[in-house]
Amino acid sequence: MELVLNSSINEHLVDKNEIINKPSSSFIEANTEIVSLEHLEKDCIIPVFSKDNESTISHFQFVDKCQQIIQKLLPGVLQKTPNIRVSHVVKGRIPSAIGKPAKDLEEHEKTIYYERCAFIIDLPSTKQIVNGNELTLSIGGVRAYNQENLYSKKSMEKFKVFIGFKNKVCTNLCISTDGFSNEIRISSIHELEDKMIELFSNYKRDNHLKMMERMIEYKLSETQFAHLIGKFRMFTHLDKHTQKSIFPISLNDSQINNIVKDYYQCPNFSRSPDGSISFWNLYNLFTEANKSSYIDNNLERNVNAYELINDLGKSIQNNIPNWFLHY
Repeated sequence: MELVLNSSINEHLVDKNEIINKPSSSFIEANTEIVSLEHLEKDCIIPVFSKDNESTISHFQFVDKCQQIIQKLLPGVLQKTPNIRVSHVVKGRIPSAIGKPAKDLEEHEKTIYYERCAFIIDLPSTKQIVNGNELTLSIGGVRAYNQENLYSKKSMEKFKVFIGFKNKVCTNLCISTDGFSNEIRISSIHELEDKMIELFSNYKRDNHLKMMERMIEYKLSETQFAHLIGKFRMFTHLDKHTQKSIFPISLNDSQINNIVKDYYQCPNFSRSPDGSISFWNLYNLFTEANKSSYIDNNLERNVNAYELINDLGKSIQNNIPNWFLHY
């Protein structure tokens, strides 16, 4: 099965063997560091399930398999070198280094692996202009060992995978609901391949683009924006029963602060001279703020931003009361 692209994009396809080696800019800014795929393959040990010593699927296998699937579904499409971000390093040492002071350890005596890993692979030949911004089709995923029970016997392993777009002007990810799988549970790398192929093949790319293009049609006045921010602040303090009746938000207080700051200061998506802000700009303020999220909840918050903006838009379009909006 091949992932189908429209004709305007197919015109830009290039040799499938050509790879751009320079990774793209940061798509996440939490406490992460950038590493290479080679580093994950050659320098990192692979965690196991401790009760039966069965191996987990490594970060390297995950990223490498995604590259293979892209070549399979999109033959001839240029893909950039994976931009890989890791966090929460787990350090160890080889047996012969027992008792040796940490400052005296030699490199070959150290072992490491990363608890959390996120990656994105850009397909730069598949571009689209949305509301004046150049978007690039991107594919990626997240693996977080802290969401596994490594102290038990081997069990189903959890992965998160997405296909969507990256905004070139700010490296914000734009991920739709149908382009994201929050909890892929598999027992082998082959099952993981099947799940990724299913997600990528069923992604409704044109519908995603259409929904983002419509965001420019709606806007909030300065008063409405202030009301929205106030409601964001109130939401987390509501009782659980009331929260369940309202569209959920997942941004934290610090991120809401950044949204307000960028409403005034962002060079690309700030307010208009009259204080109003389009939903497209507001959406990008949300996804920009989300870049400070940790790896293990970054994608979920990104999708939540997309769903929230669309929910607000539907309320305005159909004149439906919305707890977050001031009419």
